[in-house]
Amino acid sequence: MHVKKVHPVFTIARVAKDLRGNKDWLWDVANGMDTVDGVIWVYGIGDDQIMAFTEFGIEKLTQLIKMHKEDPELLKRWNR
Repeated sequence: MHVKKVHPVFTIARVAKDLRGNKDWLWDVANGMDTVDGVIWVYGIGDDQIMAFTEFGIEKLTQLIKMHKEDPELLKRWNR
């Protein structure tokens, strides 16, 4: 039986705390990320779900944060 390697994941609230960022703003920045970018969705009971990141995902998110801080208009263009 082949067992895939397990990686730690971090909720968006934890990432926001660690990066000293705003969780809602980070969610807007990360909303366009996909599983290949290291973001996953963790599903709970009913409609409960939360965005989480692998370590690779946090690296990618950090790059996106830098881009969005350099050009705050990116979110406005993305949300149109």
